[in-house]
Amino acid sequence: MTTTTRPELDSLLPASPMNRRAFVTTVAAAGFALAVQPVRAQSLIATDTEGLEVGDATVAVAGGSLPVYFARPAASPVGGRFPTILVVQEIFGVHEHIRDVCRRLAKAGYLAIAPELYFRVGDPSKLDSIPAILETIVARVPDAQVMADLDACAAWAPERGGDPQRLAITGFCWGGRITWLYAAHNPRLKAGVAWYGRLDGAPTNMTPRHPVDIAARLYAPVLGLYGGQDQGIPLTDVEKMREKLREAGKPSEIVVYPDAPHAFHADYRPSYRPAEAEDAWLKLLAWIPAKLG
Repeated sequence: MTTTTRPELDSLLPASPMNRRAFVTTVAAAGFALAVQPVRAQSLIATDTEGLEVGDATVAVAGGSLPVYFARPAASPVGGRFPTILVVQEIFGVHEHIRDVCRRLAKAGYLAIAPELYFRVGDPSKLDSIPAILETIVARVPDAQVMADLDACAAWAPERGGDPQRLAITGFCWGGRITWLYAAHNPRLKAGVAWYGRLDGAPTNMTPRHPVDIAARLYAPVLGLYGGQDQGIPLTDVEKMREKLREAGKPSEIVVYPDAPHAFHADYRPSYRPAEAEDAWLKLLAWIPAKLG
């Protein structure tokens, strides 16, 4: 994995319109490690669509029509509805890796929905640098809006055969932090799996609370999956979150893979660690059905 040195980090900081302190705050809020650069290459894992129904759709939300990608088994399940999983993107948006995650979940029997949560402010795929994505897109997306958009997706799920009473969420990096927040937002949520999502940070108008602030208010149990070598999420934050969960008596768990970096599940990036990614995926597949009932 490429390491970003302090001089290199300085070169990434924008002169305007955000100042340096605001930019660093945005990086922290996004739960993103600058040391892990995106790679615009094909994922190592490619899940086919055989036996699936997949496609693009839109969901009515405040401010417009929210684009979503969905995947589900083609055949109707016993009982008529699929358990539903909301899949929350990294800062890079709903690209092919996130779509593939949806197809993997569909192969396991779920309706998976990945919303384009940045659609009001821009398309990350049109930008050529992480600072540009953080400055012009991520910094302009408030948590409250994200929560409302996810609620809209959950309400839309029955139109594609989803069961709103068996609702789960999973998210990666930026989406990992959102997963924790949504578990404290929606009382109908049954389970969450947060992949290396930021746990603590300075509050802002857009991101007033972080997972450590809402640990005692979780409606649903969350499985947190973290890397011991994550340069953006210190283990002290992980331990702080664990303690908050213990104090609140919440049945959530956090697993740390000691040798894994940030984004160890992202098979299109050099941070990918196959063994840890496979183990964590199996833990997701065990965690969610156990909580959905």
